Amino acid sequence: MEQELAALVQQLIGAVEVAMSPMSASQQRQEAYQLCENFKEHSPHCAACGLQLAQKNNNPVIRHFGLQLLEHCAKFRWNSWQPPEKVQFKDTVLKMMAEGVENILTEQPYIKDALSKIVVELIKREWPQHWPTMMEELSRVAALGETQTELVLLIFLRLVEDIVAFQNLPTQRRKDILQCLTAHMGELFTFFTTTLQTHTMQYHQLARSLGEAEKVKAQCHCRVAQAVLKTLCGYVEWVSVSHVFANDGKLVESLCLLLGQREFQLHAAECLLLLVNRRGRTEERKPLLLLFNDGAMDTILSAASSADREALQNEQHYLFLKRLCQLLVGLGQQLGTLWGPTGLGVGCPANFSKYLSAILSFTAHNSQSLSSLTQGLWAAFLRHEHISKDSVFLEFVPKVLQQATINVVKTGFPSLSNSPSCTYSQVDFDSDDEFNSFFAAFRAQIVETVRLCTGLMPKVAFHYTDQCIRQLMASPINSSDATATGQGYCNLTSPSFVRWDGLTCYMEAVVNKIVKLNAVQLVIPEGVSLLEDVLGYSPKDPLILSCVLTCVSTLFPFGLTPLTPYCP
Repeated sequence: MEQELAALVQQLIGAVEVAMSPMSASQQRQEAYQLCENFKEHSPHCAACGLQLAQKNNNPVIRHFGLQLLEHCAKFRWNSWQPPEKVQFKDTVLKMMAEGVENILTEQPYIKDALSKIVVELIKREWPQHWPTMMEELSRVAALGETQTELVLLIFLRLVEDIVAFQNLPTQRRKDILQCLTAHMGELFTFFTTTLQTHTMQYHQLARSLGEAEKVKAQCHCRVAQAVLKTLCGYVEWVSVSHVFANDGKLVESLCLLLGQREFQLHAAECLLLLVNRRGRTEERKPLLLLFNDGAMDTILSAASSADREALQNEQHYLFLKRLCQLLVGLGQQLGTLWGPTGLGVGCPANFSKYLSAILSFTAHNSQSLSSLTQGLWAAFLRHEHISKDSVFLEFVPKVLQQATINVVKTGFPSLSNSPSCTYSQVDFDSDDEFNSFFAAFRAQIVETVRLCTGLMPKVAFHYTDQCIRQLMASPINSSDATATGQGYCNLTSPSFVRWDGLTCYMEAVVNKIVKLNAVQLVIPEGVSLLEDVLGYSPKDPLILSCVLTCVSTLFPFGLTPLTPYCP
């Protein structure tokens, strides 16, 4: 039997090497692939050969194929095995986790993933009815070292993905496992929190050391902490919020602190983002407002400031900046849900002014993608029955209106370099066509925000309109991007035209909203004066003249008889 197995193992190794070799002919590769598939489907020695192939003395590609054979057995042959065979298989896989893997820094990610998937398949078939000690056994494995801890974390991540995200189990089995997992959730989150705090602390202690061995050990701790953060991303969105905020919010506090640490900040931000985007009963979301406290808010804003300084030098920092923006926007959306007559006593939170300043900074950012992320939040706040009347919020409405006069101007084409936004667009968009599609939606968001602001402060909104149009008329026409065939006239990317085009949209949004409110009389003197000056402005450039005619049409209500008095 041993000789037969050894021969089969060598045959499979040869087939895998042929299938994976770039030097193999197509026919050879197909035959080798077919041999492997036939063996997997039909051979009674699938598990035995898989175990031998998966030994760590083989090269990673051979080991991975061996693990695939074991996963196939767990998936499709489990029910045909006797109980002693199942126990032996399970014990062998756990022993492989303990002894059959390389160091956490050198082991291939696909080997770890394949091994964890086998254990997940066993859990899906055996736990809790036939494997009641699973949690204790995995806990013992995790205690063996960093590699084993990472594997256990990967198992819990893959398990929750199958149960909650993909839901690829029969309904009753899914219900049983989810119920048992929920019952152990306090224990699990204690493990997550303790592991995260322990390994981040040890990483920082060793990372400052001069010795090479200490630095390598520090990287091991770093890898485990990153694995905890990835695993938490599979849980924080749906588990009871009491687990996330247990022990006075120690876990959330740790996540906030990690935002300031380069090795962990992106994973921590993604974890917090999933947390603040939770849905469910309103009262369960109230603890999320703890992120408005001094410590959490200051940490988030400090991390954003640091990332912004390096966003153009490092795409990872730019991605992190986007996650922080989404995090703050998600927090604001939760505030909008909780603020008001929900019976929870939620009103203006601590640091609301600081929070709005941060949102406004993102709105004013040279990255139009970042600015776009905030527009929906401003609109939600402006529509909100209570927030739209809050004195702190009302201080920011003029600032939003003023910033809109800048954002509405179409600059930032990735093919150009005539604006600070161009550099960010070169990261975000593959072509000018893609940018055009984005900007059309972005401008629509801005226009809606301007309309809503005008509904609250029509005089302020018209003041900015009046100011901007007069500045345009007083400025010389700049057609620096004009082509030679254009005889000095503006084209669609000329500086003067893009400003006229954007601010004409802004004016239309403001004036149309004022007319709809029957509030024309509030700004009659300014409106009539602006109309007269626009009528007296006669540019020679066709594109600019087209914008001026649009302004005349928009301002036409100011030339009519006074409308019904405004009643706010």
